[in-house]
Amino acid sequence: QDQTPPTDISQLRHHLPTNQQTPKNKIKMMKLVIASLLVGSAAAFAPAPVSKTSTALNKFARYWQEDFDASNLPGILPPMGFWDPLGLAAKADEKTLKRYREAEVTHGRVAMLAAVGFLVGEAVEGSSFLFDAQISGPAITHFTQVPDGWDALIITFIGAAEAQRAQIGWVDPADVAYDQPGLLRDRYYPGDIGFDPLGLKPDTPEELNVMLTKELQNGRLAMLAAAGFLAQEAVDGKGIIEHLQSS
Repeated sequence: QDQTPPTDISQLRHHLPTNQQTPKNKIKMMKLVIASLLVGSAAAFAPAPVSKTSTALNKFARYWQEDFDASNLPGILPPMGFWDPLGLAAKADEKTLKRYREAEVTHGRVAMLAAVGFLVGEAVEGSSFLFDAQISGPAITHFTQVPDGWDALIITFIGAAEAQRAQIGWVDPADVAYDQPGLLRDRYYPGDIGFDPLGLKPDTPEELNVMLTKELQNGRLAMLAAAGFLAQEAVDGKGIIEHLQSS
């Protein structure tokens, strides 16, 4: 079946959707951090992988800025509709709105991982095979308990992932005007970095719009949940699991 996207712009309009450290340890840590930064920098200049299964939105992405209406974006549901109490969308041009959506999707994904991480990290403390089960207490204190060296490894993975994402979605800063920082590529749809190991992305714009809306809604809820977890544990020093068990 021919999956070639329509070329008529008018047709697309309906489809787009705190441990103390010795000086020696500090020097060691600094070396590891520098190494991680070098790895992340090198990844930024590596060739970007080409997704073999382009999504429906990618097929229409080159027309995205020419035929863009913020009120038709995925994630708009009743009863709130297009919820923008601060009027940010009204003050932004299309390129800025595109960056707003990229930020929302990315923060939502991180928040979903964080919310799960809070619960899992506290549920397995004392029984985990990692770090001889020495990490305990509220989840907000776990990272400071990680042995020296592991935190640098974590930063390396994060840096490499962010560099890869930037290479896929962002225009090279050397090719961007000074008054357009953080410019996204014309054919890049916010959040679509080609990562779909299970092949779950639908092939039609309508189905993809539904999936994107579900991701956005779960991400928005996760951002509120993660912020609530952080605030609660910072206030009384008790873990979320401990709160649930005592309630």
